[in-house]
Amino acid sequence: MTTLDPTSTAVLVIDMQNDNLHPDGAFAATGAAQHAGEQNVVANVRAVLDAARATGAAVFHNRVVVHPGRDVGGSNAPIFTMLGPESLKLGSWGAAIIDGLDPREDEIVLDRTRMSAFNGSGLDSMLRNLAITDVVVVGVWTNMAVEHTARDAADHGYRVSVVSDATSSINADWQHAALSYALTNIATITDTASVTAALTTTSA
Repeated sequence: MTTLDPTSTAVLVIDMQNDNLHPDGAFAATGAAQHAGEQNVVANVRAVLDAARATGAAVFHNRVVVHPGRDVGGSNAPIFTMLGPESLKLGSWGAAIIDGLDPREDEIVLDRTRMSAFNGSGLDSMLRNLAITDVVVVGVWTNMAVEHTARDAADHGYRVSVVSDATSSINADWQHAALSYALTNIATITDTASVTAALTTTSA
């Protein structure tokens, strides 16, 4: 891939939360934890973060959360009824970012109740205030929040890269479907080695 200027690039880390990919998480039975392991997604996301941090690229961590007390997430679509009431509950272990990917003090953590990281989070205005033109999307699940975020990013005018081996879904078939068809018209599908090289080359 082409080089990525760290002064105008942001890494969007999507939903790397215990419930979404840990073997003891709420959604492990869906296959999500197994596929995350097959993708080596935690280590690959960490490699992308290391490159971003070393070069000064902005990093935004995103979490989908369920608020206790009232079902403000809605039931208008099956994707939202999958969440809660205990899974991804705000303040719980399940909603927390998985060990090893802890945000640094200069990295923003945004919580939301929708699939796209841009929906209701203020992310777009923050990126524009930083003069960001390129976003690199990593995280889970590829066919849901990652894809929603990539599509919204493109609609907002950003150049989008989705890192194939730093994303995971519930199985390889869903991963392939998310990355191999319509999304190829939205984003550059790349890999961890290419992204880290692109950032490193630019800063050299």
